[in-house]
Amino acid sequence: MTTPLATGPRWFVAGDLDGFLGLALDNLIQILLIMGLCAGVLGYPSELLLGTILPATGISLLLGNLAYAWQAYQLAQAEGRSDRTALPYGINTVSLFAYVFLVMLPVKLGALSAGLGPAAAVRLSWQAGMVACLGSGLIEAAGAFSAQLLRRWLPRAALLSTLAGIALGYIALGFLLRTYAQPVVGLTVLALILVTYYGQLRLPIPGGLLAVLVGMALAWGLGLIRLDPVLWQQQLGQVGLRPPHLELVALWQARGQLLPWLGVIVPMGLFNLLGSLQNIESAEAAGDRYPVRSSLLINGLGTIAAAALGGCFPTTLYIGHPAWKAMGARIGYSWLNGLVMGGACLLGLFGLIAQLVPIEAGMAIVLYIGLVIAAQAFQATPSAHAPAVALGLLPGLAGWGAMLLKAGLRAGGAGSTEQPFSAALIRPLQQADVWAAGAFALEQGQIITAMLLAAMVVYVIERRFLAASLCAVVASGCAWLGVMHAWRFTTSDTVLQLGWGVGSSWALGYLLMAVVFGLASRVKP
Repeated sequence: MTTPLATGPRWFVAGDLDGFLGLALDNLIQILLIMGLCAGVLGYPSELLLGTILPATGISLLLGNLAYAWQAYQLAQAEGRSDRTALPYGINTVSLFAYVFLVMLPVKLGALSAGLGPAAAVRLSWQAGMVACLGSGLIEAAGAFSAQLLRRWLPRAALLSTLAGIALGYIALGFLLRTYAQPVVGLTVLALILVTYYGQLRLPIPGGLLAVLVGMALAWGLGLIRLDPVLWQQQLGQVGLRPPHLELVALWQARGQLLPWLGVIVPMGLFNLLGSLQNIESAEAAGDRYPVRSSLLINGLGTIAAAALGGCFPTTLYIGHPAWKAMGARIGYSWLNGLVMGGACLLGLFGLIAQLVPIEAGMAIVLYIGLVIAAQAFQATPSAHAPAVALGLLPGLAGWGAMLLKAGLRAGGAGSTEQPFSAALIRPLQQADVWAAGAFALEQGQIITAMLLAAMVVYVIERRFLAASLCAVVASGCAWLGVMHAWRFTTSDTVLQLGWGVGSSWALGYLLMAVVFGLASRVKP
C-alpha cells in the first residue's frame, strides 16, 4: 500500500477546508479591526479605507499566501510528500494595534493640535502608518539574511515581554473592558473560545467560527446591531473592483515621519522578524522544514508591497502551524485564503461585511490572541527570567494607561483651544496618587524602554553585570536624545520630544544604574 508520504503533493485536500475556515477567520477579525480602528479611532473616510488601505492589504495577503502555497508545493514535490502544510500567513495583530495607537493616532492628534484641518491630519496619520509599515517590511526582509545573529544577541525575555506588554494593554485589557461592557455577547463568546481553544473541545465546525456565529446571533437578537439603510447604501456603493495603485509620492512626502517613530518601528520590525523565525522553527518541529531565508523574505516583501500601495499594517507568519497540520490542512488552505480574503479586499466587500459581522462577535478571539502572546512570554523563557518578563510588561501597560487617562481628560473638556493640556493637570492628579508624569514618560519610547529594562534584569539574574551596565548606558543615550521618556504637552496630547539633552534627568538615572551594575561586576560572588 502506498504511504501518504510517497504520493506527492495535491493543491487541495479535504482538510484544507477546515484549515481555510480557521485562517480566513483570523484574517477576517484582523480586517474588521482595521475597519473599526481606522474609522472609529482615526476617523478615516471610507474612500481611503476601502479604496487604498484594504486593497493594499489584500494584495499583501494574496501574494504572500500564494507564495507560501507555491513554496510548500515545490518542496513537497521535490520530497515526494503529500503531507506538507504551508506556513500560515496574515496580518500582524500586535503591529496593527501598535501602529494605530503608538504612531497613527499620535500623529493625527499632533496635527490637529498644530491647527491642521481634519483632512490634512488624516493624511499625515495615514502617511505615518505607511512609513511604519515600510520600515517593518525592510527590517523583516533584511533580517532574512541575519535573523540567527539577531536572535543570539537579543534576550528572549526582553523581546517577548515587550510584546506581551502591548498585547495585555492594547489588546487583551481593551477587549476585556469591551467584553464586560456587553456581557451577554462578550462572556458567551469568551466561554466558547475557552472550551474550544484551551479545552480542545471537538465540534463539527471550528470553535472560532462557532463563536463568531453565536456572537452575531446574540448581537442581532439583543438589538446591539441594527442595519442603517443609509450606511448600507453607502457601503454598497463602494462594492466593485478597487485596484491598488502605487503611493510612492505619498511615501516620499512622509519621509520626515521616519525618525520620530523609529522607537516603535525598529522594535516592532524585530519582533515580527524573530516571531516569524520562531514560527518557522515550530513548523520544523511539526515535520515541515522550510528554508529560513526565503520564508522570511516572502514575509518582508509582502509587507513592503502593502506599504508601497498605501497600506499601513505589516503581515507576518502566524503561530499555530502544528495545529493547522494536525487538522489536515496542507497547501490548499493557504492559496484559498489568499484568493478569498485578498479578493474581498479588492472588491470593496468589507464595508458590507462589517455591517453584518459586529466586532463584538469576534472580540473574544482577539482577547485570546492577547492571552496567548502574554502567556508565551513566560512559557518560552527560562523560569529564572520571570522577573525580567514581569518588568518588561509594565511600560506597555503604562502607555495604555496614559492613553486612557488622556482620552478621559479630553472627554471631560480638556484638550481644547480654550482648555489645552498643561502642567497644571499634573499636580491634582498626583495628589490623587495618579502619577501622570511618570506614565507620560513611560509612554514615550515604551517599546525600547521595556526591551532594555527586561534585558538588564536578565543580565543581572545571569550575573552578567557588564552587559547590564551596557544596556543602561544605551538607555541613558536614548533618553538624552529624547528617543524615550522626554515628552511635552500639545493642545490635546503628550508627544515625544526629540533633541540634545531633553531627557537629561532620565539619562542621569540610567547612567547611575550603569555605575551600580559596573561596581557589582567587581564584587566576587
